This record gives sequence, structure tokens and C-alpha cells, in this order.
Amino acid sequence: MQFLGRRKKLIGNFQNDLYDQCLQFYGQPPLENISLTEFETFAVERLKLLKTVENVGVSCGKSSEQYTKKLDAEISSLNFPHRGGISEYEKRRKDHISHFILRLAYCQTEDLRRWFIQQEMDLFRYRFNCLHSKHKTDFLHKNNLKYETVSAEEKKNLKDKLIASSYGLSGTKVEEHDVYKVPFQDALDLVRTRKVYLLAGNAYIPHHEIVTIVLNDFRTRLSKALAMTARSLPAVQSDERLQPLLSHLSHAYVGQDYSIQKNIGKISLEQIDALSGKSFPLCMRHLHKALRENHHLRHGGRMQYGLFLKGIGLTLEQALQFWRSEFVKGKVDADKFDKAYAYSVRHMFGKEGKRTDYTPYSCMKVILSNPPSQGDYHGCPFRHSDPELLKQKLQNYKVSPSGINQILELVKGMHYQLACQKYFELTHNVEDAGFSLNHPNQYFTESQKLLNGGRDIKKEVDMSQRSQENPASLWSLKMELDRQGISAK
Repeated sequence: MQFLGRRKKLIGNFQNDLYDQCLQFYGQPPLENISLTEFETFAVERLKLLKTVENVGVSCGKSSEQYTKKLDAEISSLNFPHRGGISEYEKRRKDHISHFILRLAYCQTEDLRRWFIQQEMDLFRYRFNCLHSKHKTDFLHKNNLKYETVSAEEKKNLKDKLIASSYGLSGTKVEEHDVYKVPFQDALDLVRTRKVYLLAGNAYIPHHEIVTIVLNDFRTRLSKALAMTARSLPAVQSDERLQPLLSHLSHAYVGQDYSIQKNIGKISLEQIDALSGKSFPLCMRHLHKALRENHHLRHGGRMQYGLFLKGIGLTLEQALQFWRSEFVKGKVDADKFDKAYAYSVRHMFGKEGKRTDYTPYSCMKVILSNPPSQGDYHGCPFRHSDPELLKQKLQNYKVSPSGINQILELVKGMHYQLACQKYFELTHNVEDAGFSLNHPNQYFTESQKLLNGGRDIKKEVDMSQRSQENPASLWSLKMELDRQGISAK
């Protein structure tokens, strides 16, 4: 008992010291025990945070005042630290633990690591820029980031050159704030954009630009930590409680639940053709067109499109009629459909097999799982289509040349959901969609609201959140996350 008391005291001191600031490099892993329920909750909430950072960054521009205001509101609502309040222990604890959990989920592939690093860097930059000047200095000292400070005499001698070479720097600011001298190779981003004065192999960094140097350090540390975590991941995945959760997190959907139908049967089969042209996202419009032309879809396409139709309100009887009527126009007669395909339709609705009531696919599931092969029509057109073919498709749907260029730029930056959101804005003639797109059924719902003057008569969405698993027991973060701690030092 004495040893346990001492350990708790050590952990308490460690945490108090770790959480005395709202910003950290995540160099030390959590040492405490948490429940699997808390593990899952923290992971999903941080994923929401990083998705928000990504969406706001693309829609507002990371250097704009609107970006800061919007992130302020969003981060505050998600209950994460951002402005350095003095009584934010629980928020900082959640921030710390949730970062390490997502490391486990996002270290698995190069694409996932790249996405995670970019969003964490943007979040770090925002938080650092929100700190007061004194707190920035305290952070640098605490993390042993000892950049050489230019003396008052040297600042005086170089004053005119510093003002001329550094954006937004006045004589008063030069006198009042620190200027740092670092080797120019550590400030290549600033050198490239001509924001600093160079002399004798050194870059002179104004206080307000030091975030660029700190951010490079953060990126280097996080990149190394993720690489080390990836190597130790098999040991973590051997825990049968964690493996399904971590696999799911990398393409988790964290929005509204579209599996619960409240307006079943409000859409008639005769409406589907018209709705596909005005309210279906591009992926579902593509599947519907392929089905009408070929009178057949392979399994991946039937699952993606069938669950979408279920989500917008088709009943089981309507779904069977819809698929049967289309397939019999091709090479499948009614008897063969009933024997070979009707089972899978009933299976989607939880009437066969394990009786699982399947959920419509989210954007992340469509993008990251089961990529289409030749002859398939499922997947995300923004992710899986050749850019030239995508351009032709958008032209056929009367998207303007400037709009097509905007979409292709987002696709080039791998912002596939934002490209789809831009498609929504262009096809609905609105400047701002007013929502962050995460689900094909969300696209349909928002389209119907817009087209019906704010009245969503087609489908009402239940606001309950999905729960990926049903965790119950305690799990110690120490064993698995200590491996990350070693790699982050």
C-alpha cells in the first residue's frame, strides 16, 4: 500500500507539472489508468477536433482573422484547451491522453501519418499564436528551446534592416520584443518567403515569427514518434479489446447517426431519378447512373448505394422492388434475383444472417475502405477517379469551369470531403454550405432542407451519436503508451 501511495503521488506531481500550460510537445505518455469507455470517448472527441481544424483551415484560410474566430468557437464547444485558462486541468488531461490514443490509430500508414501530423501542426500553430508573449517565452524555456536572443545593441544596429526585411515589424516592435538569431537552415520556410533578415549564415527571427521554428521542431518530434509507434503497434494490436477500436478510428465517422429511420416510406420509387440529379452526392449519383445504364451493380456498389437508399427512407419492400425491377432489365430474371440477390437486400435491413441492422456508409468509410477495381462503380469519385475523368463528369453535370478548378485543387490537396462540399455549394448555388460534410446521407438531408425552404420533409435525422463498441473494463495506458514515450524523447 505504501508503494501504491507513493506511485499515485508521483503520478499526481507529474501530471500537475505536465498540465501547467495549455500547450505541450507530447513528449511524455500518460501514466494513469482509464476506462475503455473514456478511451473511446477521448479518441472520438479528438478526431472531431482534428476534423474541425482541417475543415476550418480549408474554408477560411489559416492566416485569416475569420479562421481564428471560428476555431475559437469550435474548440471551446468541444471542451479542449485553447486560450490558456488557469483552471483547465481536465481539458488538458483529455488533450494529452487523446493525442496519444490517436497516435496509435494514425501511425498505421503513410497517408494516415501525413494527415495526422498536418492537423496536429495546424492545431499547435493556432494554440501557440493564442499565447501571450510571456507564456510563449515560458513554453520555449520549459522545452529547452534555447534560441539565441539578439542583444539590444545589435538590434539597434540592425533596426532598419530588420524592419525592411520582416513583414509587420515596426521600430517600436523591434525595441519592445525579442529577436532571435538561428542558423538559416532552421528557418527555411521563412527564408523561402523572404520574411527574415539574413546575415553571415544566420536568420534574424522576429518574435511573432518564432512559431515557424517551433513548429518545425514539433513536426520533427511527432514524425519520429509516429514511426516508432508504428514499429511497436503489433504489441498493442494483440490486445483484443483495442484492435477493433484502433482499426475503426482511422476511418471513423463522428457525426449524426443515419441508421435510424424516422420517415420510412416517404420517398416513392418514382422520385429516385429526379432526386439523384438534384440531391444525391456525386458518389451516389454515379452509382445510380451506372445502375440505370447497366442494370447491375457488383456487391460493393450494391452495399454502398443500397444502404444510402435505406438511409433516405426506402422500406425493405421498396428496396426489393427497386433492385428487382432494375436487375430484370438486364441479364438477371426474377427467379435468379430472388435466389441470388434478394437475400443481400434483406441482409442490409437486418432480416437475415446475424440480424445486424447495417448503417449507411460515411464519407471516411467510402474513401478509405474497399477501393473500386475495374468494372466497379462504388467508392468516392473525388478520391478514386482519375482527375481528367472527374473533370469530364463535372462538366457533364454543368459545373462551371472556375468551380471545377476549385474542386480539382481540393482533390489535389487530398481534401476529398471538402471537394464534395464545394460540389454541393456549386450545384445548389450557395456561397457557404453552412455545415461540414461527413456523410452522403447528410448531403441528401441538407440538400432537401435547402430545396424545401428549410423543411426537411424527406428524412429526419436522429441526433444520437454512434457508439463503435461496447467497452466496459479498465485498461492501463502505461504498457502500450510507454513505447511511444520512449520514441518521443
